[in-house]
Amino acid sequence: MRRTRSKKGFTLIEILVVVVILGILATIIVPRVMGRPEEARITKARVDIKAVETALSLYKIDNGSYPTTELGLKALVEKPAQGVKHWREGGYLSKVPADPWGAPYVYLSPGAHGEYDLFSLGSDGEQGGEGKNADINNWELE
Repeated sequence: MRRTRSKKGFTLIEILVVVVILGILATIIVPRVMGRPEEARITKARVDIKAVETALSLYKIDNGSYPTTELGLKALVEKPAQGVKHWREGGYLSKVPADPWGAPYVYLSPGAHGEYDLFSLGSDGEQGGEGKNADINNWELE
């Protein structure tokens, strides 16, 4: 009686082929994935600005005007000492968001581009810039 040995495991060539394929995939995919964190920060800034715009609209409905530059976005979280007619119990935002790079959003009311300007200075923290350093503002959002 002869016993047949079953083949278990992989040959060295099979393992090398898999390693080569994984290497090729890594060289194609990794550079594309590495650029995504900056795109995610830009998208988060746009979403934050839209959320703050909604809160500002509710504030205006209740009080007849937007908070002044001096009151700032803090007026959406804590009731200002004066200048408010009707302030929503609990506020309009749970907290004043920071932009994805850790800096506060810039709020100006009245603004140069509308009733108010709301923007992030982008990754470089300076006004202007292009590409990943560009400012993200409410007057250019769709």
